[in-house]
Amino acid sequence: MKRDNIVLIGMPGAGKSTVGVVLAKKLGFAFLDSDLVIQGREGKLLHEIIEERGVESFWAVEEEANMSIDARRCVIATGGSVIYGSRAMEHLGKTGVIVYLKLSCAEIARRLGDLNERGVTLREGQNLEMLYEERIPLYEKYADITIECENLSIREIVGEIKMLFV
Repeated sequence: MKRDNIVLIGMPGAGKSTVGVVLAKKLGFAFLDSDLVIQGREGKLLHEIIEERGVESFWAVEEEANMSIDARRCVIATGGSVIYGSRAMEHLGKTGVIVYLKLSCAEIARRLGDLNERGVTLREGQNLEMLYEERIPLYEKYADITIECENLSIREIVGEIKMLFV
């Protein structure tokens, strides 16, 4: 089994893209943001896809995009809802070590601001706390490694992950 990528998962606002770019530079890896793969394939922003097609259809688009990723020596930052696509998670897990960037719901809320603008997939009547409670077990299920990110700087988070891979 060849797993030479690092796949970052976690709630929107957890810092996956920011940590991913810095980590890739430190390790000499490439960086890939799966949200940008989706936007490139669809020619639309995430929130536009969600508005036009709905949450469940967006998840199908997201799963297909993540299953199409064929990378080596790459840090991959995924969208927060990647964990709803079991086939995509299986694919990513075969090619990479899955690292969950864990933060409290309060910290996520502080960082996020406007959820719709961020392309966060909320179902009708669902709020951030409900989404958080729904997703935590899925992040924990798929994670090979969990990094507790509360009160850590980007540099500290990158340092913790880097130590595991060098």
